[in-house]
Amino acid sequence: MLSHNQIWEALDRLAERHELTPSGLARRAGLDPTSFNKSKRLSADGRLRWPSTESIAKVLDATGASMEQFLAFMRPDAGLSKPPAGPKENAFPPQGSSIPLLGFAQAGAGGFFDDGGFPAGQGWDVVEFPAAPSQKASVYALEVQGESMMPLYRDGDVLIVEPGAQVRRNDRVVVRTNEGEVMAKVLLRQSPRSIELLSLNPEHPNRTLELSDVDWIARIIWASQ
Repeated sequence: MLSHNQIWEALDRLAERHELTPSGLARRAGLDPTSFNKSKRLSADGRLRWPSTESIAKVLDATGASMEQFLAFMRPDAGLSKPPAGPKENAFPPQGSSIPLLGFAQAGAGGFFDDGGFPAGQGWDVVEFPAAPSQKASVYALEVQGESMMPLYRDGDVLIVEPGAQVRRNDRVVVRTNEGEVMAKVLLRQSPRSIELLSLNPEHPNRTLELSDVDWIARIIWASQ
């Protein structure tokens, strides 16, 4: 019989395998980012809270893992040497030596991303990827437009971003709000309810956003400067 701890440990291990936090895993699956937080695993009166079968199904679909692989993560000796299958098929065109490229204006317009912050639909260009796609799957490129990110990023620079990846303090990130605003900033602090962002351009103010107002966060892993 499956226990409460086994289910949550399996979700934690699946998140770790994809270099995600529990909130990053929930976001990639299109769920509320707080769905898998440790504070949500017990009710205020101490009763056990279980993830729904629908939530687990969405996680498996988003990560490409099978039910057998998920169950394997419940074993106490489960390791991370055998990764589950890659990202959701057909989320964007098959990656050979190129990856999807969108401009910041397209990213803010809507209709180009799924709930996890991955390109979806049609309308993007492609750009050559500077490393083998097999070494870093599920990435895409954004082209900087305008001077708001000077002096670090200039108009026309291409940023390779990894949505759903675990982000830490001082990471450079791209953030999209629910209102369609897209910005490249430095992550100063993240709490369960908000994030603080440092502006790259000193002429633009720092930002503090409620997590409920954030559509997705993607870590910048490379820039063509």
